Amino acid sequence: MDAVASFFQNINPVLQATLAGCFTWAVTALGAGLVFFTGTMERRLLDVMLGFAAGVMIAASFWSLLVPALEMSEAQGVPPWIPAAVGFLLGGVGLRGADAVLPHLHLGGWRDEAEGMATSWRRATLLVLAIALHNIPEGLAVGVAFAAAATEMSVGSGATLAGALTLALGIGLQNFPEGAAVSMPLRGEGVSRRKSFWYGQLSGFVEPVSAALGAAAVLLVRPILPYALAFAAGAMIFVVVEELIPESHRHGFEDAATMGAMGGFTVMMVLDVALG
Repeated sequence: MDAVASFFQNINPVLQATLAGCFTWAVTALGAGLVFFTGTMERRLLDVMLGFAAGVMIAASFWSLLVPALEMSEAQGVPPWIPAAVGFLLGGVGLRGADAVLPHLHLGGWRDEAEGMATSWRRATLLVLAIALHNIPEGLAVGVAFAAAATEMSVGSGATLAGALTLALGIGLQNFPEGAAVSMPLRGEGVSRRKSFWYGQLSGFVEPVSAALGAAAVLLVRPILPYALAFAAGAMIFVVVEELIPESHRHGFEDAATMGAMGGFTVMMVLDVALG
């Protein structure tokens, strides 16, 4: 981690965020690449992996985003709970708005269960859009974390480059099952391995883009940083509650998925506290 941090220290924060987003995208592609080795995955294992992803996102939302937001607000002389609460709620509302407009299909859903505006798009496209939509807050979280580490407001706030790198690592870990969650079902429906992989990795493309945009926006308007951190946290929690947990609990493996979530939370907490 020290060697990686040394490398990143000499890079522009927006480029830092972009490279980190490319890493999380690559792990999404790695998960989607499982389709080249097997055409199926035991449902219990996939639910555990989705639960793990949920646990990682919950822990990252608190340790990597909300805690620095609270500390930065206090350093600015603002009641700490205001930016955290406002940003958190706006994150959930913002993603709910996008969820209501953008055509998409939840994991495991049928074509006639598509949400958002009515469309004739294929099921595969709707699946990719669903994961892409829910990857945007993850990319934003990474970008905002790197911006927080770069700005002078991070002094004494707990927002560090090591913490941003740790967040990117955690997001990458939980992207692995998301890539597989798209490619594997498509392969099971008879889609070719190549196309299944393509659709699976495509869902992660938004992460480097949203990471770069998030970092650039915060660096341009630095006073919004605590709000931006909390916004990313709220958006990620919305994804966890609205998508990951329900999907991991709909096949009869609730206990296994819950233990996966506990494991994911623990792993991310340890990474953030030990490395961040």
